[in-house]
Amino acid sequence: MPSFTRILIANRGEIALRLARTIAEMGLVPLGLYAPDDHASLHIRACGDVRALPGQGVRAYLDIEAVIAAAKAMGAEAVHPGYGFLSENPDFARACQAAGLVFIGPDAETLSVFGDKKRAVALAAETGLPVLPSTGPQDDLDALRRFAQARPDRAVMIKAVGGGGGRGMRRVEKASELEPLLKLCSAEARAAFGDERVYLELAIDQARHVEVQLIGDGDSVLALGLRECSLQRRHQKLIEVAPAIGLAPDLSLFLAEKAEALGRAARLKGLATVEFLLDAADDLSPYFIEVNARLQVEHTVTEMTTGLDLVRLQIEVAQGAGLAELDLVAMPPASGFALQMRINLEGLSPDGLVRPASGTLSLYQPPGGPGVRVDGAVASGYAPPPGYDSLIAKLIVHAPRGGFLEAARKAARAASEFQIEGVETSLPLILALLQRPEVLTGEAGTRFIDQHGAELARAAQAHKRAPLQPSPAVAPVLKAQPAEPPVLGAVALVAPLT
Repeated sequence: MPSFTRILIANRGEIALRLARTIAEMGLVPLGLYAPDDHASLHIRACGDVRALPGQGVRAYLDIEAVIAAAKAMGAEAVHPGYGFLSENPDFARACQAAGLVFIGPDAETLSVFGDKKRAVALAAETGLPVLPSTGPQDDLDALRRFAQARPDRAVMIKAVGGGGGRGMRRVEKASELEPLLKLCSAEARAAFGDERVYLELAIDQARHVEVQLIGDGDSVLALGLRECSLQRRHQKLIEVAPAIGLAPDLSLFLAEKAEALGRAARLKGLATVEFLLDAADDLSPYFIEVNARLQVEHTVTEMTTGLDLVRLQIEVAQGAGLAELDLVAMPPASGFALQMRINLEGLSPDGLVRPASGTLSLYQPPGGPGVRVDGAVASGYAPPPGYDSLIAKLIVHAPRGGFLEAARKAARAASEFQIEGVETSLPLILALLQRPEVLTGEAGTRFIDQHGAELARAAQAHKRAPLQPSPAVAPVLKAQPAEPPVLGAVALVAPLT
């Protein structure tokens, strides 16, 4: 059984601070890294020892050789990669193992399988999960054209084989758009993942995005609950909910069981999330899309509704504990509803397009109250360095009783209290979304924000008012809704799309 007391956090910002807290609570020592242009990030203060990386910006955190050298210099025995950066890089997992360091996450082979979307889709199909029709990653332009033309009434998605986070990904509505978008996505994929391969997949016009949180010990795999991630813009998630809103029990069970089967097939050790699209135009028929074999940004809502610390579980599994030893033998029942809102540095143009923002946080005052949690690593006076992810904080709320609408009320109250001045953030858009009936009844799909960008931008502009003055429109809209969202997908009849 691996034994370690000093854990290097190979990450930055809010997730590094969140990891450091659990590591310290376990009686272990968190160790940190920072790029020279990131020296003011608050995660540095939470670590028992820190080292500066060579280089600047994102590239510093992606330097495997430098990260391993820093780990050895600080006497680390294990490495936690967080999310993003090197978290799903099989070469990094192998480098840790070669250096005698425990990699807190799935092994390199599992990362290789799930990191290649086409390999993941193939394994999912072999395991019995429904998948969407798609092309091969090596298909030439003529083959891609034929795939798109075979379904003239359906859009297709371009996806990067090694992709994630919406990069190297575009929706193609017209045949004339295919070739230029392929070139764009291929270039994005090469820059982001070092792999320019892309493929086409049939698009779902009215989709809900639901995911299953897994944990495995290498033999057993258990689903820890479902999350809904449909509220996203340009394939970037903005609001996440646990459990998924209004799904029938048999559909939820179907997704959990299929996800567990896939985890067992990959001999999952650690955390992973299996992601599905549900076709709202076809009785919520589910289709597998990908696996993220790491801690997710939205892990917080699963923690709030289950009472589990997912980071602690990751570390305990890496130390050799099995699921039975951890007393995890069945999916824990969800307690109420939780919402996570991503507070990003960004503004909205009048037509609803997101634009990057920058500046200094002249005021940063998070909200509080029962069931309110903020995961962040910034403070008043902090100037987020350019070039990093735009996420500066996550606002999470939990309503153990009263249903989804009670949680939505709490979310609206907390978001309206969050005081951030000096920079533009996603808070006004979040407040605008929490007024929409489609959001409150669980009917908003993955394209909702993009399709209603202009009207959401107008509503968001109305929320740029003085701090601590919640929108008067929030409460009446919420009260006008039914007590609970309708139950959807009562029967999970799954057939392949043709």
